[in-house]
Amino acid sequence: MSERHSGYQPPFQLSHGMAAHIADIAELLGTWKAANPGALKPELRRGHRLRTLHASLAIEQNTLTLEQVTAVLDGRIVLGTPREIQEVRNANAAYNAMEQWHPHRRDDLLAAHGLMMQALVDDAGRLRSGGVGIYRAEALVHMAPPPSRVPALVQDLLHWLERTEAHPLVASAAFHYEFEFIHPFSDGNGRMGRLWQTLILSRWQPMLAWLPVETVIKRRQDDYYAQLAESDQRGDCSGFIEFMLAAITDSLREAISVEMSAKTPVETLVKTPVETLVKTPEAILAVLNTQPTLTLAEVASVLGKSTSSVERAARKLREQGRLRFVGPKKGGRWEVVP
Repeated sequence: MSERHSGYQPPFQLSHGMAAHIADIAELLGTWKAANPGALKPELRRGHRLRTLHASLAIEQNTLTLEQVTAVLDGRIVLGTPREIQEVRNANAAYNAMEQWHPHRRDDLLAAHGLMMQALVDDAGRLRSGGVGIYRAEALVHMAPPPSRVPALVQDLLHWLERTEAHPLVASAAFHYEFEFIHPFSDGNGRMGRLWQTLILSRWQPMLAWLPVETVIKRRQDDYYAQLAESDQRGDCSGFIEFMLAAITDSLREAISVEMSAKTPVETLVKTPVETLVKTPEAILAVLNTQPTLTLAEVASVLGKSTSSVERAARKLREQGRLRFVGPKKGGRWEVVP
């Protein structure tokens, strides 16, 4: 990658694929807003945020389940390592504080890292002072720039973000890639990159602050890292941008599907519009039809129901031949039987 300067911008080329994704996202956003006039209900915000935290931390090898993440934030005792529990609390604090930050401000970026990595690293809230490499299966896949260059690289990136005329969807993904390339912190770069992309998107469309894009990234984790590596090799992050736009598109589709499965419009005899809850089994089928890799605990969180009630309903669905699980317990998927 070439040396940065005051006229720097991330290396990418706009493509027809990006334009198609932007159009799809705009249409889906309209649908999502229409289904949630005014603002998302608190229970939906909480469910989406819990899934965001769980997925983003799971990408970084945190082993707590969605149910355990929920318990931690509810103040209940969880059987997990102190570090994993601290990671959940920190990530929650960082996402909760997101509204007060400006994407292009260096001090806000440092403050966010301070929250995200509090009590986890000694230099939380400070740019790294040492070298760092990214490893996959003990193989070095990326050597980040030397620490002496990090302050200038970060400043160039933030300056570009402030002045760019690129569409916010494209700019957010390009920022995400460049942030991971620079790797400005000693630890926490992955979760910070995803947080900051969400922050950028939320400044364009506030509802996107609650969209759990991380859940899609988690399911496509190998592709996520492959796109980062390929962008490094090509010196062009266009492929990574298209990957992230596709993830946002699919995340919107899933959010709409999940929310619509939880309620259906009916009319009374006098034609007064009301809403009635769909029964738990039907809601489970609707969720698993679009998100087959979710655990039943995750389905329960999405639907705002107890895990035990979802497990009972799923057991009946399996007995009725309407639902089956394919593959190993870890790494398998649900199939809704037509």
